[in-house]
Amino acid sequence: MEIALLTIGDEILSGDTENSNATWIAARLTERGATVARILVVPDDRELIADRVADYSAAFDAVILTGGLGGTPDDVTMDAVATAFDRPLAVNDRARADVEQRLEAVREEYPDIALDVEAEASIPEGSQPLINDPGLAPGCVIENVYVLPGVPAEMKAMFETIEDGFGGDVRSQVFYTPTPEADMIDDLSEAGERFDVAVGCYPDRAVRHNRIKLVDEDEGELDAAREWLTDRLETVPAPE
Repeated sequence: MEIALLTIGDEILSGDTENSNATWIAARLTERGATVARILVVPDDRELIADRVADYSAAFDAVILTGGLGGTPDDVTMDAVATAFDRPLAVNDRARADVEQRLEAVREEYPDIALDVEAEASIPEGSQPLINDPGLAPGCVIENVYVLPGVPAEMKAMFETIEDGFGGDVRSQVFYTPTPEADMIDDLSEAGERFDVAVGCYPDRAVRHNRIKLVDEDEGELDAAREWLTDRLETVPAPE
């Protein structure tokens, strides 16, 4: 299963906010055997978001968006997704009931809170709402596109309600070596050719070792490639 991640927000592009959502989701998807084929940061531009959603929806098995939900002027994600599928935004009854319930729960602390409930509960017509347990703005699923909030706690809670729908057969194995990169280029290249596995080398200069990651769908092939490489390279325990 190939998945594209879209992180929405000018604040990501300006460096004001770290793109931790994409890193967290990518790790969870990889653990489930899926392939994260793209990670793209898109500004709060309705037309650009709509174009990328339409393109990626056609190109990949699933698209996951985070960010740009809510009632402020820069929250254009839901409208853009509706545009991508040529559907209007419509108030979803389940989402409205949930927004009203959560709004009532916070009124004691924020008695003057002003919120357009119908606007908050509007999602692309015909889509499935995703309830935002820790927050207000709902997400949604429309065809193979999943729209999640940008607040990390809200995103994580919502992702956990849908993650069973993602998976794949990709597996990986990792080991660590103090061998310098330049001294193992030939061995890594030969391993990739001999065993038809993807081989990655990721330096960690802080602890003076390299992390070698082997990726393939065949566990036996991974075992063989790892054994072949560890016979040729010195290995060290994984860092704590």
